[in-house]
Amino acid sequence: MVFDQKNIISISDFSKDDIEYILRLSEKMEPIARSKKQSNVLSGKILGMLFYEPSTRTRLSFEAAMKRLGGSTIGFAEANVISATKGENLTDTVKIVGEYSDAIVIRHNMEGTARFASSVVDVPVINAGDGAGQHPTQTLLDLYTMKRVLGKIDDLHVALVGDLKYGRTVHSLAYALAMFDVKMSFVSPPELKMPDGIVHDLNRVGVSIKETTDIHNVLDDSDVLYVTRIQKERFPDPEEYSKIKGAYMIDEKLLEDTELIVMHPLPRIDEISYDVDNTKYGRYFEQAFYGVPVRMALLKSIIDSFE
Repeated sequence: MVFDQKNIISISDFSKDDIEYILRLSEKMEPIARSKKQSNVLSGKILGMLFYEPSTRTRLSFEAAMKRLGGSTIGFAEANVISATKGENLTDTVKIVGEYSDAIVIRHNMEGTARFASSVVDVPVINAGDGAGQHPTQTLLDLYTMKRVLGKIDDLHVALVGDLKYGRTVHSLAYALAMFDVKMSFVSPPELKMPDGIVHDLNRVGVSIKETTDIHNVLDDSDVLYVTRIQKERFPDPEEYSKIKGAYMIDEKLLEDTELIVMHPLPRIDEISYDVDNTKYGRYFEQAFYGVPVRMALLKSIIDSFE
């Protein structure tokens, strides 16, 4: 199969075949990501990294992915260290970095920024998170984690828990899971429920969805508990945040007698207790590692295809 995505902006731009191609290639990349093999397939290539929002795992895993393939990176990790502080607009910054790079990764607090960036440069653009919009590379590593740990994606019951209103990771993941034969449950406070537009889209394609505010309603028959933090930075009203922070606490006692795994895009605040970390349930650190082979697969695919 030929991977024909030039830009990685939204998981909705992918077909199921595209996703499965990246998951297969990620498995081939895993020995390189673990230093068991070496590759110089992207030797001489440069990845531009524009992180207008703070990031640890996404930024570092993209750097690791590029370097594991023999390439290099340029860019910034904080918006306050660039010419934007002097008044330079986004268009000019993106165009300049596009001249210096073979592909660009961008994270921004404004939804739609990555798609806009892809319209003003000739090199491929990867969306590393745009406000409350989407985070497609996180979704691909989430799917890869499910496949590696549980052996499949089809026939799973995935419960998405926490901030489903502002959480771009769960928005992307819901759309991706809809391409497979899965059941989904949405667990959140009423104020943070999954946007109606997404629920409508999923219903339209026949996805089985259960919405609830009580996490106990999904523990018995879920395969995956995908937990997200309540994102203080997305709340326009601090008082609204204070009322619902800590709405769900996942600890080892809660998970007793279940057969599920717990995933989280990280960082966590207080929604998963540390006593889950070394149990059979907690898979979030393994999940974070899988970001490297998955992003390696994406970088190889789009930069090679662009050539």
